[in-house]
Amino acid sequence: MTVSRTLSARSRTARTAAGPHLQDVPDVQRPAGAAAMFCAVAAGPLFLVTGIVQGVVRDGFDFTRNAISQLALGEPGWVQTVNFLVAGALLAAGAVGLRRVLGRGAGGVWGPVLVGVFGMSFWAAAAFPADGGAGFPAGAPDTVVMSAHGGAHMAAGMVGYLALCGAFLVLARPLAAQGHRGWAVASRLAPVAVLCGFAASAVSVLAFTAGAGLGLVWLAALALRLGTGPAAARRGVPGALRAWS
Repeated sequence: MTVSRTLSARSRTARTAAGPHLQDVPDVQRPAGAAAMFCAVAAGPLFLVTGIVQGVVRDGFDFTRNAISQLALGEPGWVQTVNFLVAGALLAAGAVGLRRVLGRGAGGVWGPVLVGVFGMSFWAAAAFPADGGAGFPAGAPDTVVMSAHGGAHMAAGMVGYLALCGAFLVLARPLAAQGHRGWAVASRLAPVAVLCGFAASAVSVLAFTAGAGLGLVWLAALALRLGTGPAAARRGVPGALRAWS
């Protein structure tokens, strides 16, 4: 009995000495967490590239007059609708990945929740298309007449991007905790740049597009930075993703 108690005590001591690093890494999270983090990184760039290519090839579309959301109108509009749906799915998966990486640490709850809300706003934007106007699609009037679905589209975008700006502020905390002070400062300044782009939309649609695009690109950068930190290493994000750091 004495020998058994001694071995048991030594076993507990060894597990304690190993620290929380081994206890925090459930094996089932390894492939799922890595894939989800990649979704967060890919969502914004994929959405923007798809939108830009459409804007270049669609007749009558002008980036200085038309918003990317308007690409969902007209016969080829299904491409942009699918773009919204795919981006929303990737962002939702990315929110799950952020939750697994951050765990119970700083920003581990509200950061992923706000990113998830941002992702759902893309699904709402797909369900409620923007109004035509500024000459697009062909035959549309120069002025935009707000419809019910157009108002819902605008509201979804406003809620989504406010959630994204909140996520940037929340995710500045884990960045600072990991020693990425410059990234944390930039994450607190990014909402200002995004909202300034939106405010300038009354003067130039291109400013709105730039503000929205900046938000998407910065979210991808944050997901990549957080996915290459020590918290990600403890939770099984493979070296293939961490090697980007």
